[in-house]
Amino acid sequence: MNTSIYIAKRYLFSRKKMHAINIISGISMIGVLIGSAALIIILSVFNGFEEVILSLYSNFTAEIKIEPRLGKTFNPNTVYFQSLQKNEKVFSFIEVLQEKVLVKYDGRPFIGSIKGVSAQFMKKGGLDSIIQIGSFTLKRDGTNFAVIGSAVQSSLGISVRDQFTPIEIYSPNRTAGSGASALNAFTVRPINTSGVFALGPEFDDLVITPIDFARDLLNQPVNVSSLELNFKKGTNIDAEQNAIKDKIGHDFTVKNRAQQNTELYKTLNYERWFIFMILVFVLIIAIFNIIGSLTMLVMDKRKDIAILTSLGANKQLIQGIFFFEGMMISIIGCIAGIFLGLVFCILQQRFGLVKMGTDKSIIDAYPIALLLRDFILVFLTVSVISVIASGISARLSIKGLNDIKQDL
Repeated sequence: MNTSIYIAKRYLFSRKKMHAINIISGISMIGVLIGSAALIIILSVFNGFEEVILSLYSNFTAEIKIEPRLGKTFNPNTVYFQSLQKNEKVFSFIEVLQEKVLVKYDGRPFIGSIKGVSAQFMKKGGLDSIIQIGSFTLKRDGTNFAVIGSAVQSSLGISVRDQFTPIEIYSPNRTAGSGASALNAFTVRPINTSGVFALGPEFDDLVITPIDFARDLLNQPVNVSSLELNFKKGTNIDAEQNAIKDKIGHDFTVKNRAQQNTELYKTLNYERWFIFMILVFVLIIAIFNIIGSLTMLVMDKRKDIAILTSLGANKQLIQGIFFFEGMMISIIGCIAGIFLGLVFCILQQRFGLVKMGTDKSIIDAYPIALLLRDFILVFLTVSVISVIASGISARLSIKGLNDIKQDL
């Protein structure tokens, strides 16, 4: 065994005496332990929230979305689009017609967007997970219904249970001339609501209806705003996206989920690293306490250092003793902290020890998602900071070495 490591281990684990220095070293180790455990737990909780949020968006957004590069609508009745609809890998092929509209309820106006969707939109499943009131029903017994975003509902005070007061949706009349009266300038269609959903600011102003209702309102019997595709499990989405891009040409954009919700994915990524940096800062403070404990150890072991140098130990060996002691304190604390964090996360996953504290939450307890990269990241972070802190302590250990020899 390396001499420096052997002596460092003896200093750290000696059972003959329990000095204040040993207690301070233990406190430093506990600080690293708590910091490492906190990093693992909070990153895992954040991963859990990310999975929950993305799963909710995944229930609503399509895996692939095709839109015209120029203009608002296009004709979906082409040979390629029809062949795409019959593709065995495609689970649902959804025609979407979307446009800005004026929504009125009981005399109160709201500017939102209507999103007419074809019947295969309901094949997704999991849509009820985003519903706050009512149900996600677009057609019942041949009658059209609308599912509205929470922004629409809160602005207009819409009661889903009131089926005697429908919402009225206004859209500019495409066939009206410039001299048309105010009455004829807009097409108005009433529709009852079946549910209210909440997903995010970019979706909560939507009024989702069957596409035939939107076609009638917008006077668009053929064209669509976009096509939304979902694929069967096991399908390589990236490969399908590239294949569609190659065949569809430059007149259309083909986006996957991340490209459809770029702001969401950026926000989640920024928040993750912001939280990580805050915790790393706390961990740096805990690890740099090691410098203080090692400095005290150097003062306590002045006689030992002088004896070792008299026996021929060089500066590198002396520095190595205190460097490896600092590394031992940090790495042991880190491994113990990672283990405790892992145990807590497993218990939280199975038993939901820490609750969300609200009955209206989609999930009862804080979600957990364990990722190997987080464990590697925490270990490497602690190791790098420990090397710096231990290196500083090791350099301090040989200061005044000549004075120590003379004192002996």
